[in-house]
Amino acid sequence: MKRRVLSSSQIIPIGFLLLIAIGTVLLMLPFATASGTPASFLTALFTSTTSVCVTGLVVVDTFSYWSGFGKAVILLLIQAGGLGIVAVSSSLFLLLRKSFTIRSRAILRDAFDLDSLQGVLRFLRKVILGVLLIEGVGTILYAFAFVPEYGFFRGLWYALFHSVSAFCNAGLDLIGPSSLLPYQGNAYVLIVTMLLIVVGGLGYIVWFDSYTTAKETAKHRFGICWFFRHLGEHTKLVLWATAILIVLGTVGTLLLEYRNDATLGALPWSGKILNALFQSVTYRTAGFSAIPQNGLSDGSVLFGSILMFIGGSPMGTAGGIKTATLAVLLLSALSYVRGRADAVVFRRRIPPELVRKAAAILFFSLMLSLLSSILLVAFDGAAIPDAMFEVFSATGTVGLSRGLTPHLSVFGRILIILCMYLGRIGPISLALFFHTDLSGGGNIRFAQGRYYVG
Repeated sequence: MKRRVLSSSQIIPIGFLLLIAIGTVLLMLPFATASGTPASFLTALFTSTTSVCVTGLVVVDTFSYWSGFGKAVILLLIQAGGLGIVAVSSSLFLLLRKSFTIRSRAILRDAFDLDSLQGVLRFLRKVILGVLLIEGVGTILYAFAFVPEYGFFRGLWYALFHSVSAFCNAGLDLIGPSSLLPYQGNAYVLIVTMLLIVVGGLGYIVWFDSYTTAKETAKHRFGICWFFRHLGEHTKLVLWATAILIVLGTVGTLLLEYRNDATLGALPWSGKILNALFQSVTYRTAGFSAIPQNGLSDGSVLFGSILMFIGGSPMGTAGGIKTATLAVLLLSALSYVRGRADAVVFRRRIPPELVRKAAAILFFSLMLSLLSSILLVAFDGAAIPDAMFEVFSATGTVGLSRGLTPHLSVFGRILIILCMYLGRIGPISLALFFHTDLSGGGNIRFAQGRYYVG
């Protein structure tokens, strides 16, 4: 009997499931909780899933419920989930000096969504070194704030945990039940957190392209204009989309919340702007909060759900449908309205296959989010704004919450677990997981039909 070989699109989702299962078992150990009483299966499963899927929604307070061992497990799960199970396992192979087969390189290529097998291991090494460097710098920066407040060892532990959590866009924290609310007026902590979130969400391709171009700019003493002109088209698209969304998110939050005493209303204008900026950044897909999310107006709930749905950028630690996906669809729509045959950005044509992929991602992700919101309202009795906010936060792997998650029924918690998992691997990945072309007729072209849309 011929052994069936799993494809990359099947190995990656299975890898995440195995990591979630291992985390669940470890978190069910008696010494994983502060009380010494073993966590229930559903609590351990939910916490393991939210850590691996770098989401941040919790059913118990991370800072008080889990022991030091439990928090360390959560930190490792966040790191592994942020990097991806394939990258982590491949890194272990590199450390053990194991040889890589062509198939292993192909799986790694698919995990990073690269174009070829050439330079895959070199790319992995650069990713690991880049991640460790950024998280290390983040730890040092956080330490200046946390060590004086909590003491050397505890402050350093807090600095490390929050650096990894912020960079991986996880949103889990050890501060207390109100996330970063105690630091609402601390510009230093909020800015460090925002920088880590944005850098993690930009994606590895953007990092390396920016670094290489910056080196060339400095070497030849070219100006900033030369630097931006010589960035790759993907990097330019991501940077523009990220900047626009951050500005729109900040302005939108200010307009919707500046009079709301439950959020920004009581703050001075400097505090309003800082916290509106932080809210804009954390919507996409970090999950830290410096203002009470249950105090948001209904307009902000809808606005925030849209930003959470968009998320960060490809090949990074953020979730959502991704900035580039939205940009591709928007540019494609504009090209159609203008009567152009192709969508063009930065003097480069967008391939039609990429537009089709972006449309599929948008459709399946939106259907998942809307259907899950309906189920949460219908079977858990949640209010529509709360259900929508919680579900879009889960599918976008954000982690912002209006306080609904801890009060969900067993059905509601399982639904959110599924949303977090599907949001991390992507609904398209699940479709590819079960896809089998039995007919072998995938390339058959049928006669063109006549249909009407619009």
